[in-house]
Amino acid sequence: MFLALLSLLVLPFGFVLLYGAPYLPTRRAQAKQALAMLDLKEGDIFVDLGSGDGAVLIEAASRGLICYGYELNPFVWFISKIRTLKFGNQVHIYCKNFWNVPLPKNTKGVFVFLLDKYMARLDQKLALELKKGSALLSYTFQIPGKKPAVSDKAMFLYKY
Repeated sequence: MFLALLSLLVLPFGFVLLYGAPYLPTRRAQAKQALAMLDLKEGDIFVDLGSGDGAVLIEAASRGLICYGYELNPFVWFISKIRTLKFGNQVHIYCKNFWNVPLPKNTKGVFVFLLDKYMARLDQKLALELKKGSALLSYTFQIPGKKPAVSDKAMFLYKY
């Protein structure tokens, strides 16, 4: 019984490694820095790929952005749904694999804390789906062979 319960708790955390990064909470200071670098305006569409517990979405929504989050881990997805309830239809969070769905139309900014091995693939996806003038803010990992427009410590801003 104990092993079955443990498996139910551990599997969702390990499963996401097949498609992205493990859950690591983003601190408020990091979320603020990322959103400041993206420089989005109220009403712009913001996407968090691997949105975890919703910390970045909460900061983005408090700035008046229309937010979309994608999270594979059902436990942290549920936590983020509860944490963002106060924002109503301003925040949309899906328990889905973002690789398999198109980004919302007119996305202006994307945030990601993804593993290095997925960054080239992400760049290809964004190049196909983002409109000119949109941006990606990657926390910690860079896109191989592509120079960021701006970088600050572990934050890398790419323009599309």
